[in-house]
Amino acid sequence: MPIVSKYSNERVEKIIQDLHDVLVNESATPDLALMCLGNTLTEIINKNIPEAKRADIVTNFTNALKKSVL
Repeated sequence: MPIVSKYSNERVEKIIQDLHDVLVNESATPDLALMCLGNTLTEIINKNIPEAKRADIVTNFTNALKKSVL
């Protein structure tokens, strides 16, 4: 069964492109880009996810990331 997102593909793709454009405009190397994105993820999780749910969110996210790149 396919996963249905509450966000349109167009909106997701636009945000991804905007994030990518900032990194390109800043001439961010891959390690700097990953550090910035990682720090941004940490801030989003810490500010928006209840502490009791953070471990599960991080596990699900890292599993999804692994599947998308391996």
